[in-house]
This record gives sequence, structure tokens and C-alpha cells, in this order.
Amino acid sequence: QVQLVESGGGSVQSGDSLRLSCAASGGSFSSYVMGWFRQAPGKEREFVAAISWSGARTYYVDSVKGRFTIDRDNAKNTVYLQMNSLKPEDTAVYYCAADLAYGSRRPNDYDYWGQGTQVAVSS
Repeated sequence: QVQLVESGGGSVQSGDSLRLSCAASGGSFSSYVMGWFRQAPGKEREFVAAISWSGARTYYVDSVKGRFTIDRDNAKNTVYLQMNSLKPEDTAVYYCAADLAYGSRRPNDYDYWGQGTQVAVSS
């Protein structure tokens, strides 16, 4: 069983930055594709970014390309999401997730989820 704990959310102004962290325990972290998703009130959970086992490959939803960066530190069992130039439309609960297979943009393909961290961006 893998446990994921997110941190780093908060309330910021438009244009500010935040760095989310997701600490994993209970499994072989370096074997998982890790993803970040977000869910705004009344909306479906949305793919944000994913990173391969080694960190060599990263994937982003178009709306965050050039502003967000996903990376991981396998020695610390942690994946990060650096969010720059935040916009009000980035407001959501952000979740990290672990995929034991090959990774995807579909939430249902991920095997483990954290509890989420709230990000609120005001204009």
C-alpha cells in the first residue's frame, strides 16, 4: 500500500508562485509514474502533469505548459509541482497520484491518491 501526502497549497495572488510537494511512503517510489491532478468546485478531476519513473519524461496539460514544472527526487520519495504565474483559473484542490503501470492522463488509471491540497488564486 502506498501513502501519498501533499503539502504546499495556499492562497496567493494572480502572478504568484507555489511549490507543491507530495511525499510517498509504503512502496517503491522510483517504480511509479507520478501525476498531479486538480479538481475545481463543480468540475471533473483534471490532469495537470505527469513524470516518468526516472524523471526523464514529463507531460503537461496545455493550460499549464510554460508555467508549471513537475519534478521528482527518488532519494526523498517526493514529487513536486512548481507553479509559476498562477491565474485564478488554477484555483482547485490539487492531488498527486501514483500509477504502477505506464502512466496516463486519465485519473482512473492511477492506483493511489493523496488527500489533496487547496490552491486558491485571487485576481
